Amino acid sequence: MRVPLSWLAEYVDVPPGTSLEDVHAALVRVGLEEEDVHTFDLQGPIVVGEVLEFVEEPQTNGKTIRWCRVRVAPDGETAADGGEAVHGIVCGARNFFVGDKVVVTLPGSVLPGPFPIAARTTYGHVSDGMIASAKELGLGEDHDGILRLSTLGIDAPVGTDAITLLGLDDAAVEINVTPDRGYAFSIRGVAREYAHATGAVYRDPVDQVQATAAVADAYPISIVDDAPIRGRVGSSVFAARVVRDVDAARPTPPWMVARLKLAGIRSVSLLVDITNYVMLEFGQPIHGYDLDLLRGPILVRRARAGERLTTLDGKDRALDPEDLVVTDDRGAIGLGGVMGGAETEMHEGTRNVLVEAANWDPVSIARTARRHKLPSEAAKRYERGVDPAIAPAAVSRVAQLMVDLAGGTADESGSLIHEAPEREAIRLPDGFVSGLIGVEYTADEVHDALAEIGGAVTRVDGGFDVVPPSWRPDLTANVDLAEEVARLLGYDRIPSVLPVAPPGRGLTRSQRVRRGVADTLAAAGATEVLAFPFTTEADNAVYGSPDGSPVASVKLANALDASTPYLRRSLLPGLIGVARRNLSRGSTDLDVFELGLVFLPEAGRAYGSAELPIGWERPSEEVLDALNAGIPAQPRHVGVLLVGDRIGKQPGVAAEPVGIADALDAVRRIAHAAGAEVEFAQGSHRAMHPGRTAEVRVGGRLVGYAGELHPELTTEADLPRVVAVAEVDLDAILSLADEAVEATPIGTLPAATQDLSLVVGAEVPAAAVAAAVREGAGDLLEHLHLVDDYRGAGVPEGAKSLTFALRFRASDRTLTAAEASEAKLAGASLAAERTGAAIRD
Repeated sequence: MRVPLSWLAEYVDVPPGTSLEDVHAALVRVGLEEEDVHTFDLQGPIVVGEVLEFVEEPQTNGKTIRWCRVRVAPDGETAADGGEAVHGIVCGARNFFVGDKVVVTLPGSVLPGPFPIAARTTYGHVSDGMIASAKELGLGEDHDGILRLSTLGIDAPVGTDAITLLGLDDAAVEINVTPDRGYAFSIRGVAREYAHATGAVYRDPVDQVQATAAVADAYPISIVDDAPIRGRVGSSVFAARVVRDVDAARPTPPWMVARLKLAGIRSVSLLVDITNYVMLEFGQPIHGYDLDLLRGPILVRRARAGERLTTLDGKDRALDPEDLVVTDDRGAIGLGGVMGGAETEMHEGTRNVLVEAANWDPVSIARTARRHKLPSEAAKRYERGVDPAIAPAAVSRVAQLMVDLAGGTADESGSLIHEAPEREAIRLPDGFVSGLIGVEYTADEVHDALAEIGGAVTRVDGGFDVVPPSWRPDLTANVDLAEEVARLLGYDRIPSVLPVAPPGRGLTRSQRVRRGVADTLAAAGATEVLAFPFTTEADNAVYGSPDGSPVASVKLANALDASTPYLRRSLLPGLIGVARRNLSRGSTDLDVFELGLVFLPEAGRAYGSAELPIGWERPSEEVLDALNAGIPAQPRHVGVLLVGDRIGKQPGVAAEPVGIADALDAVRRIAHAAGAEVEFAQGSHRAMHPGRTAEVRVGGRLVGYAGELHPELTTEADLPRVVAVAEVDLDAILSLADEAVEATPIGTLPAATQDLSLVVGAEVPAAAVAAAVREGAGDLLEHLHLVDDYRGAGVPEGAKSLTFALRFRASDRTLTAAEASEAKLAGASLAAERTGAAIRD
């Protein structure tokens, strides 16, 4: 929210000389985070000038310029830039006339950009300044011609400071408004917060408006909601008032244009600007209808199946039965709380206006805005909660401005439906605030703080009953009230005390292992990343289904991005996206990993069907069980991706590109950090390279895959041909690993080393042969390592020779060569039995 200082000062006493930083500091004290400051970035002298004469001079480039004589100071006086009262100025615009009052930027001034103005020679003349357009002054987007003050209804003396005249000397602070404090999306709300922070006198703008009396037949309106969302009626308040005989073609006053501009709102036309102005002032969105284009009474209802509406942005929209719409006899004429319809739009020919201010259910508005991708200023306020008590005052304020600025006549009475429920009292026991916040507050301090925010505070036995003000829908429980007390009385009173953890508590085993895995991978040079858990159904089918069988995916009801509405079944799509983004920015060598949840629903099972409990009520165990049953399995995975060179090219050292070996090493590190023994076997995965994919097993159970990404997928993702990846189920590894890891004792007696070469069929996995040798050799075998895989001369066609390095050791004696050979041959024998291996001659 952007807050112009001059506007803020109308409703709260801002001391003279208060800077933007002072205002920000005050608002920060009451919990409103500062964002930025905004000014018009103008520097004078910029004055009102009068066009005395001009000569049109065609140029050789086909352009015609005007050589103008412009009075910039009264006769006999020196101009603001120290020059003469009449300046010669070259101007390319042709929309002004002799006698027009214009805005002249004199030499030495600076326009937004920054764009300094100086006397310069152009088109054969010395142009001593510039006649400015609205866009050049920062007032709007109109750059077709210069700004004629008569079009704004201004007739100021020549030489008048135009910066002050047009309200361009104002500035605004910008604050971040959290979702629970929608009231701060208004000058009214921010002024109240500034008063809380400084103790300044606050004047509620709503109290300064005389709300119009409502009668039944002022304009017929009705609300029918036959399909409320979770029992919440879509609209509870609807106020309307008619203003007749307005002059919609009148210009918007400069002070209003300047304030709207600083507040981030573009000036459109007088009538629209008035509705936007009151929205910013009160926090109540306003909509105006061309009364002569309405057909019959207004009805608020849910949209019907197949109904369509063309909104003010010119887009034809298919309405959803959940959408709230404003209708007349022809059908929908507005998307309630989000955007009006084009058929009844106010325009320059509008003579009679029906002004509407309503209150809409935040949930309905939030869903509609996201469904139609319409994050309008109105929706932004309604989905956070708008004060239901101010609608009559808001339409009266709009009517007053339309009378004052557009020359209209407001009807004596208006229409009003007000069915908003009364706020219920919240019990706040004595001592509750102090016990929760950790500060000793007196009963008077608690009472005064809650009264200051607008609450109706009543003393009862053992505490207070507090009815929150209508503009604070976020205050629903005693903890909310406690937070308000702490906020208003100062967060600086809360002591900084480090809580002491109860003995015996600390990180769980799972937490320790997760940290250990991340530390181990990071120590090996990998970078941890955090990717969004959202993906496409196609990616889930490719990366989340190793064998290519159909899989189920969880689809979000309100996805942040419609192109990725599904929850991921694998971490790999996110890592590929990270790699693609970094490669496009010049990072050619990457080693990244992520620890995160994946979502694995069962096919044919409905999820999320349980009714959500009301937020402020403790759900029953049955409800909790139903909610938990509606959540799919969410195991924690570890994903790794490497691309580029593992060792870069150096003088005398060739580059070493990444490959499947690096993916296997990463998995070994993960398993080591988790205290598990990992095994690899030849595998296949739909997303991975045939022949360069390994199954990862712990205790014989499949827990993941490692290898190289399929070349077709690397090409599709604009990645190098070789991308090493691995993904394992960390939760599964934890469940299979021993909680207590035994250290292997270091042998003190001599070891006997021997090699064993076995010839087996080419299709036999080396891991199967190694497992048989290890088992057959018995306890004397301390270490086994595959050192060679040979296929060529001397080995039969369709076979391979596997050479293993074996290390034997006994814990109680020195082994003889015969004992080692016997154990080796026992291993070879079992390998022959299981895999058909034969000792190579």
